[in-house]
Formats: sequence, structure tokens, C-alpha cells
Amino acid sequence: MDRGIIVGVGNWQAQLDANKRAFALAFVERPFFLLVYPSSMSAASFVSTLETTAEIVLSNSERAALVAELSPNPADPSLRADVLMKIAENQLLQQREFNRAFVLMQYFGYLRRNPAAAPDGNFAGFNFWLAKLNQFNGNYVQAEMVKAFIDSTEYRRRFGP
Repeated sequence: MDRGIIVGVGNWQAQLDANKRAFALAFVERPFFLLVYPSSMSAASFVSTLETTAEIVLSNSERAALVAELSPNPADPSLRADVLMKIAENQLLQQREFNRAFVLMQYFGYLRRNPAAAPDGNFAGFNFWLAKLNQFNGNYVQAEMVKAFIDSTEYRRRFGP
């Protein structure tokens, strides 16, 4: 999505929007996407299935607007891409996924491992930090998350005994 973009140079924001749009259009035409969201779906079914998959709850007016946008031709990849982008840009979805990605990056960056790898062997630690970050509305400073990773024995062992 960042192809041809240098932040702060020229009309980079418009280029980013165009790149996101092109990605969404290509995405809705992928075979695996069409298996889950066949072009034969009604507009209401498409929106409802996206909503369920994204694990969000749209207001009645949001849902109606998306269905109306897609209704002229529910099989049109361009219209489907527009609806997909609006779901992906949902504020609650973005916050939830940001928090998940942030916790995951703590494991990758500080501990250099997958959250379910040894010594944990499961996602208990990941789930703990995700719940804590969510409790503080994404404020990792108040959650003392980075501090805990840096102070951890596992992190410090990376640098010697």
C-alpha cells in the first residue's frame, strides 16, 4: 500500500487512499474471498457476513447505509470494495486490532518469539496483556506494558546472565 508514497511529499495522502482502494478492489476479487463472500450474495447478506467476521456491531443506520450503497449491484467488485473498506475503517475494529497488534509486537520485539511459544506454551500471557491494554483503553503507558516487558527476566536474559 505504500508504493509510490513519501509522507509529506506531494499529494501523498491521495496516493495512499488510491493504493488502499486498489488493494481492497483486488482483495474482494481473490478466490478465497469469493468462497466466503460469493458474488451471488445479497447486499444485506454481504454486509451482515462482513460484520460478523469483523466481530463488530453496526448501528442500524450504519448497516442500512452500507446495504443501500451495495444494493444497486451486490456483485460489483467496486461497490464491494467500498463496503469492505468502510468496515475495515470502523473505529471499534481498528482500536481492537491495534491493541492486538501492539501486544503481539511486544512479544516479537522484546522477547523475539511468538506469544504461544515456550516458555508460555499458550496464549495466557498474550491474553493477559491484551486485557490489561484494553482495560486502559489502549494506553500502554498506564498499563505499564512496555515497562513490564523490558523488566522481564526473559527479556534481560537476551543480553547475558
